[in-house]
Amino acid sequence: MRANESGRSVTSRVLSILEAFETHGPSLSLSQLAELTGLPVSTAHRLLGELHAWGALARDDQGRYHVGLRLWELSQSAGRRLRDTARPYLQDLFSLTQETSHIAIREGNEALYVDRVYSSKRVPRASRIGGRLPLHATAVGKVLLAYEEPWFREAYLHGDLEARTVRTHVDPAGLADELAQIAEQGYAITLEEARAGACSIAVPVAGRSDQVEASVGLVLLSTQGKTLTRHLSVLRGVASRIEAAIARYPSGYPRQRG
Repeated sequence: MRANESGRSVTSRVLSILEAFETHGPSLSLSQLAELTGLPVSTAHRLLGELHAWGALARDDQGRYHVGLRLWELSQSAGRRLRDTARPYLQDLFSLTQETSHIAIREGNEALYVDRVYSSKRVPRASRIGGRLPLHATAVGKVLLAYEEPWFREAYLHGDLEARTVRTHVDPAGLADELAQIAEQGYAITLEEARAGACSIAVPVAGRSDQVEASVGLVLLSTQGKTLTRHLSVLRGVASRIEAAIARYPSGYPRQRG
Protein backbone atom coordinates (compact mmCIF):
# COMPACT_ATOMS: atom_id res chain seq x y z
CA MET A 1 0.00 0.00 0.00
CA ARG A 2 1.38 3.40 -0.98
CA ALA A 3 0.88 6.59 0.93
CA ASN A 4 -0.08 9.88 -0.68
CA GLU A 5 2.63 11.89 1.11
CA SER A 6 5.74 11.85 -1.07
CA GLY A 7 5.00 8.31 -2.24
CA ARG A 8 6.08 6.82 1.10
CA SER A 9 4.59 3.52 2.17
CA VAL A 10 2.59 3.21 5.35
CA THR A 11 5.26 0.92 6.74
CA SER A 12 7.96 3.50 6.00
CA ARG A 13 6.03 6.21 7.82
CA VAL A 14 5.41 4.02 10.87
CA LEU A 15 9.07 3.00 11.00
CA SER A 16 10.13 6.65 10.80
CA ILE A 17 8.04 7.34 13.90
CA LEU A 18 9.65 4.48 15.82
CA GLU A 19 13.12 5.54 14.65
CA ALA A 20 12.48 9.02 16.03
CA PHE A 21 12.24 7.53 19.51
CA GLU A 22 15.47 5.61 18.99
CA THR A 23 17.43 8.74 18.05
CA HIS A 24 15.56 11.59 19.78
CA GLY A 25 13.47 9.98 22.55
CA PRO A 26 12.47 8.90 25.06
CA SER A 27 9.54 11.35 25.13
CA LEU A 28 8.29 13.29 22.09
CA SER A 29 5.31 15.49 21.31
CA LEU A 30 3.08 15.26 18.25
CA SER A 31 4.66 18.36 16.71
CA GLN A 32 8.17 17.05 17.34
CA LEU A 33 7.34 13.70 15.75
CA ALA A 34 5.78 15.38 12.73
CA GLU A 35 8.90 17.50 12.26
CA LEU A 36 11.34 14.64 12.81
CA THR A 37 9.54 12.29 10.42
CA GLY A 38 8.57 14.83 7.79
CA LEU A 39 4.92 13.80 8.08
CA PRO A 40 1.95 16.15 8.01
CA VAL A 41 0.62 16.69 11.53
CA SER A 42 -2.71 15.06 10.60
CA THR A 43 -0.95 11.93 9.31
CA ALA A 44 1.34 11.74 12.29
CA HIS A 45 -1.64 12.14 14.64
CA ARG A 46 -3.53 9.31 12.95
CA LEU A 47 -0.56 6.91 12.98
CA LEU A 48 0.30 7.77 16.58
CA GLY A 49 -3.29 7.03 17.53
CA GLU A 50 -3.10 3.59 15.94
CA LEU A 51 0.28 2.83 17.56
CA HIS A 52 -1.07 3.99 20.92
CA ALA A 53 -4.19 1.83 20.57
CA TRP A 54 -2.07 -1.24 19.80
CA GLY A 55 0.25 -0.57 22.73
CA ALA A 56 3.40 0.22 20.79
CA LEU A 57 3.35 3.75 22.21
CA ALA A 58 2.06 5.25 25.44
CA ARG A 59 0.92 8.82 26.09
CA ASP A 60 1.51 10.76 29.31
CA ASP A 61 -0.59 13.45 30.99
CA GLN A 62 1.18 16.17 29.00
CA GLY A 63 0.22 14.49 25.73
CA ARG A 64 3.78 13.39 24.96
CA TYR A 65 4.45 9.95 23.51
CA HIS A 66 6.98 7.33 24.59
CA VAL A 67 7.63 3.65 23.85
CA GLY A 68 4.83 1.47 25.19
CA LEU A 69 5.09 -1.71 27.20
CA ARG A 70 3.86 -3.93 24.39
CA LEU A 71 6.64 -2.80 22.04
CA TRP A 72 9.18 -3.12 24.85
CA GLU A 73 8.01 -6.67 25.58
CA LEU A 74 8.25 -7.56 21.89
CA SER A 75 11.79 -6.17 21.70
CA GLN A 76 12.89 -8.46 24.51
CA SER A 77 12.51 -11.43 22.15
CA ALA A 78 15.46 -10.17 20.10
CA GLY A 79 18.66 -11.90 21.15
CA ARG A 80 16.79 -13.76 23.89
CA ARG A 81 18.57 -17.06 23.34
CA LEU A 82 22.04 -15.57 23.71
CA ARG A 83 20.90 -13.37 26.59
CA ASP A 84 19.36 -16.29 28.47
CA THR A 85 22.46 -18.39 27.83
CA ALA A 86 24.90 -15.74 28.97
CA ARG A 87 22.97 -14.36 31.94
CA PRO A 88 24.20 -16.78 34.65
CA TYR A 89 27.79 -16.35 33.51
CA LEU A 90 27.47 -12.56 33.48
CA GLN A 91 26.17 -12.85 37.02
CA ASP A 92 29.28 -14.87 37.88
CA LEU A 93 31.48 -12.24 36.23
CA PHE A 94 29.85 -9.51 38.26
CA SER A 95 30.06 -11.50 41.48
CA LEU A 96 33.77 -12.10 40.99
CA THR A 97 34.68 -8.54 39.95
CA GLN A 98 31.91 -6.32 41.37
CA GLU A 99 32.16 -4.36 38.11
CA THR A 100 29.53 -3.68 35.44
CA SER A 101 29.52 -6.73 33.17
CA HIS A 102 28.02 -6.99 29.69
CA ILE A 103 27.84 -8.98 26.49
CA ALA A 104 27.45 -7.53 23.00
CA ILE A 105 27.08 -8.66 19.41
CA ARG A 106 27.72 -6.87 16.13
CA GLU A 107 24.68 -5.49 14.39
CA GLY A 108 25.68 -3.55 11.32
CA ASN A 109 28.37 -1.04 12.23
CA GLU A 110 27.50 -1.02 15.91
CA ALA A 111 27.95 -3.05 19.06
CA LEU A 112 24.51 -4.06 20.35
CA TYR A 113 24.41 -4.67 24.11
CA VAL A 114 22.40 -7.86 24.59
CA ASP A 115 22.65 -7.99 28.38
CA ARG A 116 24.32 -6.18 31.25
CA VAL A 117 24.67 -6.54 35.02
CA TYR A 118 25.18 -3.15 36.63
CA SER A 119 27.61 -2.34 39.41
CA SER A 120 26.58 0.01 42.19
CA LYS A 121 29.65 2.13 41.40
CA ARG A 122 28.94 5.48 39.76
CA VAL A 123 30.66 4.69 36.47
CA PRO A 124 29.67 7.06 33.62
CA ARG A 125 27.28 5.08 31.42
CA ALA A 126 27.58 5.24 27.64
CA SER A 127 24.92 2.65 26.81
CA ARG A 128 22.30 0.29 28.21
CA ILE A 129 20.74 -3.10 27.49
CA GLY A 130 19.49 -2.87 23.92
CA GLY A 131 21.67 0.17 23.30
CA ARG A 132 24.26 0.54 20.58
CA LEU A 133 27.66 2.16 20.26
CA PRO A 134 30.13 2.43 17.36
CA LEU A 135 32.37 -0.62 17.13
CA HIS A 136 35.59 1.40 17.25
CA ALA A 137 34.71 3.27 20.47
CA THR A 138 34.19 0.33 22.86
CA ALA A 139 36.23 -2.64 24.02
CA VAL A 140 33.51 -5.16 23.07
CA GLY A 141 33.11 -3.42 19.72
CA LYS A 142 36.83 -3.45 18.98
CA VAL A 143 36.94 -7.18 19.73
CA LEU A 144 34.05 -7.82 17.35
CA LEU A 145 35.70 -5.68 14.68
CA ALA A 146 39.14 -7.24 15.15
CA TYR A 147 37.81 -10.73 14.48
CA GLU A 148 35.57 -9.76 11.56
CA GLU A 149 36.28 -10.72 7.96
CA PRO A 150 38.97 -8.50 6.37
CA TRP A 151 36.60 -7.00 3.78
CA PHE A 152 34.19 -5.80 6.47
CA ARG A 153 36.96 -4.44 8.67
CA GLU A 154 38.52 -2.55 5.77
CA ALA A 155 35.18 -1.07 4.71
CA TYR A 156 34.47 -0.02 8.28
CA LEU A 157 37.84 1.71 8.66
CA HIS A 158 37.20 3.67 5.46
CA GLY A 159 33.84 4.84 6.74
CA ASP A 160 32.91 7.71 9.04
CA LEU A 161 34.67 7.06 12.36
CA GLU A 162 32.72 9.03 14.94
CA ALA A 163 34.71 10.65 17.76
CA ARG A 164 32.52 9.96 20.81
CA THR A 165 35.06 11.73 23.04
CA VAL A 166 38.37 13.50 22.51
CA ARG A 167 40.09 10.17 23.25
CA THR A 168 38.23 8.03 20.68
CA HIS A 169 40.66 6.45 18.21
CA VAL A 170 39.56 7.60 14.76
CA ASP A 171 42.77 7.41 12.68
CA PRO A 172 42.14 4.53 10.21
CA ALA A 173 45.78 3.43 9.99
CA GLY A 174 46.33 3.57 13.73
CA LEU A 175 43.05 1.78 14.39
CA ALA A 176 43.96 -0.95 11.89
CA ASP A 177 47.21 -1.57 13.79
CA GLU A 178 45.31 -1.64 17.07
CA LEU A 179 42.82 -4.19 15.74
CA ALA A 180 45.64 -6.42 14.54
CA GLN A 181 47.14 -6.31 18.03
CA ILE A 182 43.74 -7.10 19.60
CA ALA A 183 43.35 -10.17 17.37
CA GLU A 184 46.85 -11.33 18.33
CA GLN A 185 46.56 -10.80 22.10
CA GLY A 186 42.90 -11.82 22.42
CA TYR A 187 41.49 -8.81 24.24
CA ALA A 188 40.75 -5.11 23.83
CA ILE A 189 41.01 -2.13 26.16
CA THR A 190 39.57 1.37 25.88
CA LEU A 191 40.15 4.41 28.07
CA GLU A 192 37.49 7.13 27.94
CA GLU A 193 36.76 6.46 24.25
CA ALA A 194 32.99 6.03 24.62
CA ARG A 195 32.44 8.17 27.70
CA ALA A 196 34.74 10.38 29.79
CA GLY A 197 35.43 8.81 33.17
CA ALA A 198 35.00 5.19 32.05
CA CYS A 199 37.33 2.50 30.74
CA SER A 200 36.62 -1.02 29.52
CA ILE A 201 38.14 -4.40 28.72
CA ALA A 202 36.65 -7.23 26.64
CA VAL A 203 37.40 -10.66 25.20
CA PRO A 204 35.85 -12.64 22.33
CA VAL A 205 33.18 -15.33 22.59
CA ALA A 206 33.43 -17.91 19.80
CA GLY A 207 30.50 -19.89 18.40
CA ARG A 208 30.16 -23.40 17.03
CA SER A 209 32.31 -22.71 13.97
CA ASP A 210 35.03 -20.92 15.98
CA GLN A 211 33.90 -17.59 14.54
CA VAL A 212 33.53 -14.83 17.09
CA GLU A 213 29.82 -14.46 17.84
CA ALA A 214 29.93 -12.00 20.72
CA SER A 215 32.18 -10.19 23.13
CA VAL A 216 31.99 -10.10 26.92
CA GLY A 217 33.50 -7.26 28.91
CA LEU A 218 33.68 -5.01 31.94
CA VAL A 219 33.22 -1.26 32.36
CA LEU A 220 35.10 0.45 35.19
CA LEU A 221 36.07 3.90 36.38
CA SER A 222 38.86 5.36 34.27
CA THR A 223 40.99 5.62 37.42
CA GLN A 224 41.21 1.81 37.26
CA GLY A 225 42.54 1.81 33.71
CA LYS A 226 46.05 0.74 34.66
CA THR A 227 44.80 -2.44 36.35
CA LEU A 228 42.32 -3.62 33.71
CA THR A 229 44.32 -6.64 32.63
CA ARG A 230 44.03 -8.22 36.09
CA HIS A 231 40.48 -9.17 35.05
CA LEU A 232 41.60 -11.11 31.97
CA SER A 233 41.63 -14.50 33.64
CA VAL A 234 38.04 -14.30 34.86
CA LEU A 235 36.86 -12.74 31.59
CA ARG A 236 38.37 -15.57 29.58
CA GLY A 237 36.94 -18.14 31.96
CA VAL A 238 33.45 -16.70 31.62
CA ALA A 239 33.81 -16.47 27.83
CA SER A 240 34.80 -20.14 27.64
CA ARG A 241 31.73 -21.14 29.65
CA ILE A 242 29.46 -19.14 27.36
CA GLU A 243 31.16 -20.77 24.36
CA ALA A 244 30.49 -24.21 25.82
CA ALA A 245 26.83 -23.31 26.28
CA ILE A 246 26.57 -21.95 22.73
CA ALA A 247 28.08 -25.20 21.42
CA ARG A 248 24.96 -26.98 22.64
CA TYR A 249 22.74 -24.93 20.32
CA PRO A 250 21.14 -26.96 17.50
CA SER A 251 23.27 -27.23 14.38
CA GLY A 252 22.68 -24.38 11.98
CA TYR A 253 21.54 -21.93 14.65
CA PRO A 254 21.88 -18.54 12.90
CA ARG A 255 24.43 -15.95 13.86
CA GLN A 256 23.05 -12.62 15.09
CA ARG A 257 24.98 -10.24 12.90
CA GLY A 258 22.71 -7.68 11.31
